[in-house]
Amino acid sequence: MLFADKQPVDVVFFRHLVSDDGSVRHTGDNLVGGAGQGGDDEAILVDLQRVPVHVDQIVFTVNSFTGQTFQEVQNAFCRLVDETTGQELARYTLAGGGEYTAQIMAKVHRSGSGWSMTALGEPARGRTFQDLMPSIQPHL
Repeated sequence: MLFADKQPVDVVFFRHLVSDDGSVRHTGDNLVGGAGQGGDDEAILVDLQRVPVHVDQIVFTVNSFTGQTFQEVQNAFCRLVDETTGQELARYTLAGGGEYTAQIMAKVHRSGSGWSMTALGEPARGRTFQDLMPSIQPHL
């Protein structure tokens, strides 16, 4: 989700794969998994240089739209990678994660003339980004 002054201004998810400004792109919803050992089934790509100046935070979440809990999935994880260096900045194991259907993973936010990343890793409940707003708000 893209935020400006703590207010949501755009969201990228399986029904809206590219942000209105084109700076954030979801590669598509993978319903079956299976990218292979350590592989990524889905990706969200962000071009921070293209993010509009009024957007000051981007929050990354993972959620199960079907309501399946992370306890019911195997080998699931989410991670944040700097594509220019290949460096993994944050990684969370979701499999066996209890009765949660979502994770508030991380956020990137404007810091001076650049961007900073904050790893969050907060389990949450919700099938949609609207459901997750109460869990996201304290991190803005």
